[in-house]
Amino acid sequence: MAETARTPVSRRRPQDDPADPGDRRSRYGNRPTMKDVAARAGVGLKTVSRVVNGEPGVTPDTERRVQEAIDALGFRRNDSARVLRKGRTASIGLVLEDLADPFYGPLSRAVEEVARAHGALLINGSSAEDPEREQELVLALCARRVDGLVVIPAGDDHRYLEPEIAAGVATVFVDRPPGHIDADVVLTDSFGGARDGVAHLIAHGHRRIGFIGDQPRIHTAIERLRGYRAAMADAGIEVDEAWVSLGPTHPERVARAAEAMLAGPDPVTAIFTGNNRVTVTVVRVLAGRPRPVALVGFDDIELADLLSPGVTVVAQDAAQLGRTAAERLFRQLDGASGPPERVELPTRLITRGSGELPPAR
Repeated sequence: MAETARTPVSRRRPQDDPADPGDRRSRYGNRPTMKDVAARAGVGLKTVSRVVNGEPGVTPDTERRVQEAIDALGFRRNDSARVLRKGRTASIGLVLEDLADPFYGPLSRAVEEVARAHGALLINGSSAEDPEREQELVLALCARRVDGLVVIPAGDDHRYLEPEIAAGVATVFVDRPPGHIDADVVLTDSFGGARDGVAHLIAHGHRRIGFIGDQPRIHTAIERLRGYRAAMADAGIEVDEAWVSLGPTHPERVARAAEAMLAGPDPVTAIFTGNNRVTVTVVRVLAGRPRPVALVGFDDIELADLLSPGVTVVAQDAAQLGRTAAERLFRQLDGASGPPERVELPTRLITRGSGELPPAR
């Protein structure tokens, strides 16, 4: 069979043609520069710099022309030069408790969105509730010259951060306060939320109410226990210490605690759980029991509304926690002054059925 002659096809795209107005290559090298953007948009270098860095003083029409030039040329800001010029790396660190915990997903995403809006990169890691690991991560991030830190504390002594803060590393704590230092902190009202959740059970006729929470060294666990005790005291109910269990959130430990509270001649008729991981285990324990037991959990859980009955929860806004902490961090980086502040966000009681069950007769 005779071969058909083929005309060679050029691999060069139209935008690779130096004569093409959409040329993505710089006249000064392979990477477009601000000079290229300024020439294409018909403006000065300072105007391009203002647009790239989000600074005021540019009319909307001029900003549009500069942005169109940036898009056409494929210009990217040279962060290495920016670091040398401003002494900042355009990066922040986030130290979480556990990356696998669903609670931290929305929080992390919110921090990342704020960082991106400020042109910064987010680097995160997990302390696994280990104070030594927390310190190791924080100091490793500082060694990489992050501009700031958002930290969910695992430990209770943060004096190791004092030299870093004095050196200019902006720092905000979230979900739990720092230990032995003054710093900005953004919290959920764990005490008030737990008090409201337990009061809701009391309002539906319960007087024997169990509390299963996290480890007692954790600030949020203690605050939620305090809210539980306050609600019981407000109702004139004396707490039997057999109704209270704090410890690791491992399913085996939580299941044993729930089973113990539900055993005996005078079992609890309702349980308040201290966080989402505890709630999930207790839901499994209650599913196998012949008589209904009321349940209110702190933190919402996935599919809570699809269970029967749906799980009543005290919901906190993890995304708002992260967003508020990140915004405070960037205010520090922008030069805001003043003493450290404590911000406490409210909770919301979501009724779905499990918290409204009456005591079993």
